[in-house]
Amino acid sequence: MEQQHGILVLDKPKGLSSAQCLTRIKRLGQKKIGHCGTLDPMATGVLLVLLGNATKLSNYLLEGGEKTYAGTLRLGVTTDTWDMEGRIVEKHPLSSEDLTAESSLADAVRRGVDAWTDVTEQPVPPYSAAKHDGRPLYKLARAGEVVPQKVKSIHISYAGIQWVELPDVRFRVTCSSGSYIRSLAHSLGIRLGCGATLTELTREYSHPFGLDEAHSLDDVLATPDKLAEWIRPISDALPAWKKISILPRQEADLRHGKPVPHNPGFGDHKPGERALISAFDGVPLALAEAREDRDVPVWSVLRGLFTQ
Repeated sequence: MEQQHGILVLDKPKGLSSAQCLTRIKRLGQKKIGHCGTLDPMATGVLLVLLGNATKLSNYLLEGGEKTYAGTLRLGVTTDTWDMEGRIVEKHPLSSEDLTAESSLADAVRRGVDAWTDVTEQPVPPYSAAKHDGRPLYKLARAGEVVPQKVKSIHISYAGIQWVELPDVRFRVTCSSGSYIRSLAHSLGIRLGCGATLTELTREYSHPFGLDEAHSLDDVLATPDKLAEWIRPISDALPAWKKISILPRQEADLRHGKPVPHNPGFGDHKPGERALISAFDGVPLALAEAREDRDVPVWSVLRGLFTQ
């Protein structure tokens, strides 16, 4: 199959890493492939697979885009990875009184999850792909080396309980890209004094695509002839960006990195606004930003999307 250019919204299965999913799809002739937003092997749900020229979108798709997760955590257990894939390092047996839905512990859990919307920073899990001096933290942890404590800024716009069946709690959270859901579970366990770890996780939404738009890995591998029709165009991935179409005579200049002069046909020119520039036939050419060049309004190329 020829190389595709666009986004495949994949429903990642449990038990495979994001990289392993890409390796399988790569065998369908998709040599140029990447993804946006890693999911741990335990997690399922929306994984945005970038194909061909869409691999150049990665940094821009992550900007300002929220993600929604549904997950389950278990109280009374702490693991080294902060999820059930790791080694149990501590157990805190809960009393029969604690395990009732009306217990003070259950109330504390509800308050704790509601309070996630006040969280502005979180600890980075020691077993994560975040790097220290160029090395992923998980490699340091596996080698028995000291893992530096890192903190990152996050934003949570929604957090709520779906059900409480202690010691298990089901929740949903909408957060900024790059947030660690297992860190939320781990920190909640610390605040409650009994420990907690993540047991299930599904990404339901990764801006701007939802799980209802996703295709299973099994279907993709079993019916490769349908891959082309399942690919979403680059324009779908940038719904908030202005769409600009240019004439063939302007295309050569753009391909050499020259700015595209603004004209009234493009609509308003607001410095800082971003646009997807396409050829007259609709083929995406570049990501651009509105700027002033010697007091002349132009669209300056941020990233070319064309094949060299």
